[in-house]
Amino acid sequence: MPKATKILAVCEDLFFVVKINEIARRSGLQPEYVKTAAELLSNAAEQTPLMIIVDLTAKSADAVDVIQQVRAEKSLKNVSVLAFGPHVDGELKTRAQSAGASMVLARSAFSANLPQIFKRHGGSL
Repeated sequence: MPKATKILAVCEDLFFVVKINEIARRSGLQPEYVKTAAELLSNAAEQTPLMIIVDLTAKSADAVDVIQQVRAEKSLKNVSVLAFGPHVDGELKTRAQSAGASMVLARSAFSANLPQIFKRHGGSL
C-alpha cells in the first residue's frame, strides 16, 4: 500500500495557501483544498489523507464543526488535524481543541513551523 501523501485543507487565505503549497510540494506532499466539511469527508473517503489542516478563520465552513465531523468519522480517527488561527482568540483555540484538533497553533507559529510539521508527518524536505 503506497504511503499517503495527500493533505486536505480548509483554507482560503492566499498567504497560507501559497505557503502550504510551496512547503508541501518540497516535502513530496499533495495539498488539496476544500470549502466544507461535506467536501472534506467525501474527499477523505476516496483516499485517507496524511493530515488535515483547518484555518479557524475560514469563511466557507465552521472550522470547529469541520473538526468535530472529522473526529466523528471512524476512518479518520488516526489522522492528525492541525488547526491554526489568530493568537488573540483564546476561546476559538479552546473550542478547536475540545472538538478534537490534534494541534492548535497561532497563525504565526503555523507559518514558522510548517516545514517541521510536514517533515514530522512524513514529508521529506
